[in-house]
Amino acid sequence: MQIVRYFKKLKFIRWVMLIFITLVCLSFWQVPKASSAIGPVLYMVPSMKRIGQTDRIASTSSFKISAAKGEYESFQLVIQAPTSGLTNVNVSVSDLFGSNNQKITKNNITLYREHYVYVSHSSPNMRGNLNPPLGVGWYPDGLVPFLDPVTQNPLLTGELKAVPFNLQPQNNQPIWVDVFVPRNVQSGEYTGKLTVTSTQGKTESKLVLKVWNFQLPLKPSLKSSFELWYNKTKSANEELLRHKLMPKNTNPKDQQSLIQQGLSSTSLGYWSGANISTCKMRPLPSLEEFRQAAASHQSDLFLYNYTADEIERCPALYEQLKQWSRNLHSAGVSNLVTMLPTPELYDDGSGTGRSAVDIWGLLPEMYDRATDRVAQVLQKGDKIWSYNTLTQDEYSPKWEIDFDPINYRIQPGFISQSLGLTGILYWQVDLWTQDPWHDVQTYSQGTRNYFPGEGMLVYPGTQVGIQGVVPSMRLKWLRDGVEDYEYIEILKKLGRGSWALNIGQTVGRDWRNWTRDTNMLESVRSQLGAEIDRLSS
Repeated sequence: MQIVRYFKKLKFIRWVMLIFITLVCLSFWQVPKASSAIGPVLYMVPSMKRIGQTDRIASTSSFKISAAKGEYESFQLVIQAPTSGLTNVNVSVSDLFGSNNQKITKNNITLYREHYVYVSHSSPNMRGNLNPPLGVGWYPDGLVPFLDPVTQNPLLTGELKAVPFNLQPQNNQPIWVDVFVPRNVQSGEYTGKLTVTSTQGKTESKLVLKVWNFQLPLKPSLKSSFELWYNKTKSANEELLRHKLMPKNTNPKDQQSLIQQGLSSTSLGYWSGANISTCKMRPLPSLEEFRQAAASHQSDLFLYNYTADEIERCPALYEQLKQWSRNLHSAGVSNLVTMLPTPELYDDGSGTGRSAVDIWGLLPEMYDRATDRVAQVLQKGDKIWSYNTLTQDEYSPKWEIDFDPINYRIQPGFISQSLGLTGILYWQVDLWTQDPWHDVQTYSQGTRNYFPGEGMLVYPGTQVGIQGVVPSMRLKWLRDGVEDYEYIEILKKLGRGSWALNIGQTVGRDWRNWTRDTNMLESVRSQLGAEIDRLSS
């Protein structure tokens, strides 16, 4: 009988254990948060990952970023609504706290609600395309600021508001988070939190920032020229400078203030009228006129003149261009022309041996057609800048909206360093349709070729309640590329240039060979930053 009781007891214990194990397994096998939660569900994702409105996202409870002093670093906080949806959603961020009572105040953290735009006509997809467009669809691109970038006050006017907002069931709303590291903080690790509130409840996410022990210069080493055609306000220029890009033209009255915000160059502003379509130049301004114009600008700015555009097929203009260059050179101004290096222009005729063109602006396919000439003019001491427009080839980075984010970052950063390019140019940043926040089909060639977002890297500020312009996500990625360029430049000065260039070439060797893997790019950036940090410590 005792044996029978023993086996009955053992059988009972086994059943109890089986029930216990089943309950434990069920506790791990849960319905995903997005469908079971009643409040906001949060995800933190890298800056180069575009998030669709209904994308499913891998869960992340916290996020760590690294940056130098004087650098901007970004990530995205994605808010996902549960099956019941969300109403009255708002976002706030705390100060970031480090050791020894160190603090980075929250006014160094800028929040934007990402605004989706619809690409109704995709960019051309060339035969054998190694870098195809992503096609028709919705893209997050415009950034609606939570606060006025100048006053840091809430925006009271404008049809587009960052917060509060409502969110449909299981839809996403990404929030772009820009963290600026002040130049006077100590290196080390800082932590803070982002809080999302709604009528349905609130949720928090942790942010960890590692500040490296080095500083990026106020004035970027990579020169640039980005033109505002319509909104030429000082605040619009300041927005470009916050993104490490130089506005092409600046008012001399504003320059002293803009220099304190990183302005390093400006164009003299004399356009010859010559391009591939006209092959004609306007009358040459006098030397005295050039000198007076140059004297009106701040003396510590690099002065250049964007004189002509793509005129290598206009040989009849070469002598006139030499005359322009001699007067510009005598006035202390460099001559910038977008054209292939041309032997007939390797001497301006002044007897100095100086080229008629100081800065040769090249598209990627132009560069690849004339690598021997590029080497010649670089040997002479001329400069090569790159520029971007339309879709000129089937392999190089493109700046239309319907291309992967890495397209915008790889050109100013790793490719420029690998090829010895010292500047970057873009013909216009504010080419707007009549309703730019809802229509981004900015440029087309007839009814066949469309280029969504061409010439448009900023959005008008009126619709969000500011006087200037507001950035696109593409402008942020360009800024990050300029900072990538700076990392390698710093390592050159620290005697580690060869190592830095070698590792940089693994992600961006030339116009045909560059990575599409954002994780690989971020890994290289981290290695560069860690090496500078090691050498600086």
